[in-house]
Amino acid sequence: MQEGGAGLRDRTMSTFWDRWARFYDLAQRSNRKVNRAAAARVAELVPAGVRLLDCAAGTGEFSLAAARRAGEVLCTDLSPAMLEQARKKAKQRGLTNISFDRRDITALPDQDGSFGAVLAANVLHLLPEPGEAVRELWRVTAPGGRLILPTYLQGTAGTAYGTMIKIYQGVGFHYEHAFTPETYRMLLERLRLAPVTVDVVPGRLPEGIAVLEKPV
Repeated sequence: MQEGGAGLRDRTMSTFWDRWARFYDLAQRSNRKVNRAAAARVAELVPAGVRLLDCAAGTGEFSLAAARRAGEVLCTDLSPAMLEQARKKAKQRGLTNISFDRRDITALPDQDGSFGAVLAANVLHLLPEPGEAVRELWRVTAPGGRLILPTYLQGTAGTAYGTMIKIYQGVGFHYEHAFTPETYRMLLERLRLAPVTVDVVPGRLPEGIAVLEKPV
């Protein structure tokens, strides 16, 4: 049986991130101030003691920051190599309330309402159909829970960072959407899930942190 297009895309993306997992944190230093500020802000948004799912977590910086407040963190990614880097960092920082597993953000195995907070950082701009992933994340968010969606805003990146993006593209990195704060909010509002707030962390490559609260 031939593999479907979505399966081929997932396998290709996993292979790309597996290949670059060792260098990901180094590349992220080019936008260090924004990344640190966004991770700190997200940690503040995580309700104390909650069970948190982090999807497309990469090397785990948002998971690690959130683990200081959450009762339990499940850090997930499609790339095993990325998860291995996240696991090493958690061990180095002495975090014991975090576990790791491989997950496809668009097809989660978890039951409806399994997590008091759900996080997916810096991934929606990479997906051809980001709304599909948001709906799946919303499904596993518990009533009264919080969905937190930090996403890079390439549509407002300056010229200097635009050059850096071109370098990334030269090694196989591509993004599907160049969001601005307005277009990002519109994407989420069109899903008609809940009221949407978007706070912007300014910098070389700004980040929009969207939050949706699930009604009880």
